Amino acid sequence: MRKSVLLVIVLCTSISIFSQKKDQTLVTIDGEKTTVSEFKRVYEKNLDAVDNEEARDVTKNLELFINYKLKVKEAYKIKLDTLPSYKREMETYKNQLSAPYLQDTTFLDKLVKDAYFRTKNEVKAKHILIRTPRDASPNDTLIAYNKIIKIRNRIVNGEDFEAVAAEVSEDKSAQGDPKTGRKGNNGNLGYFSAFRMVYPFEEAAYTTKVGEVSMPFRSQFGYHILKVDDVRESKGELEAAHILILDTTSLGKKKIFEVYDKLIINNNFEELAREFSEDPGSKNKGGRLGKFGPGRMVKPFDDAIFALTEENTYSKPFKTRFGWHIVKLLKKHPIASFDDMKKELTNKVKRSSRMQLSDKAIINKLKKDYKIVENEDAKKILNRKNLRSIPKDSLQNVIFSINDKSISQEDFIKYIRNRRHIPVFALFDMFKDQEILTYYKENLIYTEPEYAYTLQEYEDGLLLFELMQQKIWNKSANDSIGLKKYFDVNSTKYKSKELEKIKGEVMNDYQNFLEKEWIAALRRESKIKVDKRQLKKLIKFYEER
Repeated sequence: MRKSVLLVIVLCTSISIFSQKKDQTLVTIDGEKTTVSEFKRVYEKNLDAVDNEEARDVTKNLELFINYKLKVKEAYKIKLDTLPSYKREMETYKNQLSAPYLQDTTFLDKLVKDAYFRTKNEVKAKHILIRTPRDASPNDTLIAYNKIIKIRNRIVNGEDFEAVAAEVSEDKSAQGDPKTGRKGNNGNLGYFSAFRMVYPFEEAAYTTKVGEVSMPFRSQFGYHILKVDDVRESKGELEAAHILILDTTSLGKKKIFEVYDKLIINNNFEELAREFSEDPGSKNKGGRLGKFGPGRMVKPFDDAIFALTEENTYSKPFKTRFGWHIVKLLKKHPIASFDDMKKELTNKVKRSSRMQLSDKAIINKLKKDYKIVENEDAKKILNRKNLRSIPKDSLQNVIFSINDKSISQEDFIKYIRNRRHIPVFALFDMFKDQEILTYYKENLIYTEPEYAYTLQEYEDGLLLFELMQQKIWNKSANDSIGLKKYFDVNSTKYKSKELEKIKGEVMNDYQNFLEKEWIAALRRESKIKVDKRQLKKLIKFYEER
């Protein structure tokens, strides 16, 4: 029975708010009109799903459609649309359904193409960082910006970038550590490609010319400047295995060369890795490290593995800060074509922080389309220290409006109440952007017909399912007396004379019986008028097709 009602939902759902102005009325139920085009939309949508002439019969489909309309009308009448579970389900579905409309597809396409170029080509850069606090005020931001500008001027005027980085950069890796003897990298980051750095850093690196120093740019860490040293075609990814001896002294060196001598004799890398490697993560896998690209390993390791040009060849022993290694190249994975990588890159872009730029592009477009007015007097509450404890009665002024929608000070305070680690002025901008998107989503039913149709179908379908649950399924399941009476009256059509043996079959028939009686009652209580002239035209139209 549940399956059949879901089929009816598919067959009969529709919406009338987008009917054409000159569209003729086909059926009227208690004064509510349904147009010819509305019925045709539902009927034609499901023609491919039926495989016999009886199921294609226009008159029978119209009767099903009327039954459906009566049920949905009843669901609204008894206020099933006010159930908390229904509201939660609809809110979730709205967010899912509206998601594609909140994407700037042109901008997304550009991000994906950029990501492919930056996957196919690696950039080598060095940088200097001046940090800003997580909850930086405008003054904090200005101080950091002025500081990084002065540093950039020093380099542009001739000072060595690496020397200045070692002196002033607040990235700890730039300076060495005298206590441990660790050398600093002087700001050098080596080669990297798409998705390896935070997006603002990646963007600056790929848009700055080789040999030039970028203008200051901001990331979540603070302000940076960078200098691009080189751009080269990516070497792709590869699979490798290694043998590691953790001892970095001469004893470790002696041991790794002994292993290397054994490797030259028997050429069984995997066996030697299992026996001698001291890397617990790869030892039992024959030294296998999986797939990785340039810059993922420490530089000596990177240099050694990417220097191997043929698969199944191995390096001579070399040293990193972790110990002594021998590395074997197992398989090369060159960069695939754009068409082959497009789906993967699109998913990566959507999951990355750069997708916020697409959201921002949509918001900026909407800001141009909408009339947005800020109330400067009402905004003065942003300067108050006790902002979150202002009484509700004092927060009723409109803080800004979007077209005909007003947003109050109270709405803003609710938004920021549990957001205490972001400056208030930044929260206001975030709140405004959120409200613009909310307004856009709320009005999608008026601007996007297909969205409105699909949303109404889902909404009515949920209501109908809940209605059937209450009126038919639960009733039949709990009405053992009614079920037994139905079985006794109709016993001649069943082979078995024992109800328990065929209870499922009888239950299904009993539910159909209850539904027919219920539909008959709904029809008696409603005034239904079908325009027979329009129905005849429809029948003729589909016969000719």
